[in-house]
Amino acid sequence: MTQLTGKVVWITGASSGIGEALAIIASKRGAKLVLSARRADELARVQALCADPAKVALLPLDLTNFSPSEAAAKARIFFGDIDVLVNNAGWSQRSMTMDTDLEVYRRIMELDFFAPVALSKATLPSMIAKGGGHVVMVGSVVSKFGAPLRSGYAAAKHALAGFTEAARAELWRQGIKFTLVCPGFVQTQVSVNALNGTGGSHGIMDATIQKGMLASDCAERIWRAVESNVEETIIGAEAKLVHLKRFFPGLFSYAIKRANITK
Repeated sequence: MTQLTGKVVWITGASSGIGEALAIIASKRGAKLVLSARRADELARVQALCADPAKVALLPLDLTNFSPSEAAAKARIFFGDIDVLVNNAGWSQRSMTMDTDLEVYRRIMELDFFAPVALSKATLPSMIAKGGGHVVMVGSVVSKFGAPLRSGYAAAKHALAGFTEAARAELWRQGIKFTLVCPGFVQTQVSVNALNGTGGSHGIMDATIQKGMLASDCAERIWRAVESNVEETIIGAEAKLVHLKRFFPGLFSYAIKRANITK
């Protein structure tokens, strides 16, 4: 079991949405937190919402342009070695394949795949040295299937899932646990901030996101999975689509081709 009380937890993408909710709940459970995101002012706002702001350190980071080793070294300065790393930062996408610049795919892969891999690799040596640690990868239901307007996002999240499975199989003897969480629709700014085909912001709150699960409920389920050492969990009603694809692939293919994903 991975108990949060007294543990040092590093959360990326902690300035809003799921990351903010994860921070607030972990603080209530007695964790010491290192929070990272690009916006220092928003990190400070989240810090003030935590149960014990004195046990919350802020480490602003742009995960598209950073030194993983330097970031990991700075994170350890606050409270010591990291016990739980939560790779939550990421971009979504809202653009058709043929309308998406190649550079947009590169940007999505940089933040949604290469950044969590780099940060994990920079943090793992200290976890291994002390005999254990837990890496949480925040994927998506599109870690399990592709969907319209998400070709780059689905590709990055598929890659993240593959990396997580392989790393877990390699490092379990060293006491390293990996949890892949795959949320469906959650009430965050993910669609507003999603990249369009030319790299700008989508700027629209999707109705499916607006009607989705509360970020606090999603975060609670993530922490329950981590505390129970669950290796993979799909969060939300969208889990039924994963089961549909597995057991009725033809029906799933028919449905996803005709889905209006943004409504």
